[in-house]
Amino acid sequence: MSFVAWIVLGLVAGALAKLLLPGRDPGGLVVTTLIGIAGSFVGGWLSAKILHRPVTAHFFDLATWGAAIGGALVLLILYRLVFGHSRS
Repeated sequence: MSFVAWIVLGLVAGALAKLLLPGRDPGGLVVTTLIGIAGSFVGGWLSAKILHRPVTAHFFDLATWGAAIGGALVLLILYRLVFGHSRS
């Protein structure tokens, strides 16, 4: 997949992660979106390195989406744990 495809996938993965983890995020919509993009990259990298299941080049592959959404969820949870009380 191209770099732009990973960004689009990250945007969607970030939105889905936000739906799965409702509540107020410390950074708002922009930071949540950036976390989704970073999470898609992290999820794809972890899938290839740790699980020995490289992400395919197909945009509509279930493993690709699972890795991206999983990465976004992990980063969103970590972000909330670290910066969760900085905004009232």
